Amino acid sequence: MARKEEPKIQPNNDLEKKIIEAFEVFDHSGKQVVDVREIGTILRSLGCCPTEAEIQEVILATENKEATGNVPLVNFLPYMCKVMIEHRFYPASAEMLLAAFRYFDPEARGFLTKERFTQLMMEEGEPFTQEEFEEMMQTALNPVTDTITYEYYINQLMVEEEITNTVEPPK
Repeated sequence: MARKEEPKIQPNNDLEKKIIEAFEVFDHSGKQVVDVREIGTILRSLGCCPTEAEIQEVILATENKEATGNVPLVNFLPYMCKVMIEHRFYPASAEMLLAAFRYFDPEARGFLTKERFTQLMMEEGEPFTQEEFEEMMQTALNPVTDTITYEYYINQLMVEEEITNTVEPPK
């Protein structure tokens, strides 16, 4: 017997609409289901900055228990509404970033060397992929001095975030 098609979920507010729209970009079958491998990308498209462990947490909480490997919108939507209302997985503030950079700059020079920054990004905490690191260095590295002037870099990040959060995607 053919399985009955689930009715399309209708958003009740702007937050639900935003989550549904991000989800639907990766719902290639149109059946309100995405592959678990898309969850990290969906979270980032919503402005979240989750760690790999946090992505796994979302997958564990929302994955279809009968058909593992898939996340249905009916599970994802309420979970993500709660996450976003609680401001979980959000990027660090400029103040937090500045404090972190200053921690790694005990001489208070206002910059980190390319070598030290590379070591921190690739070896400490949750390491970046080479691709992520190279993309970050395009903005972070001053090519003349071969250093990361961190106050300037943080300002660049905040401008990028502001542009990302204010520009509406084309319909």
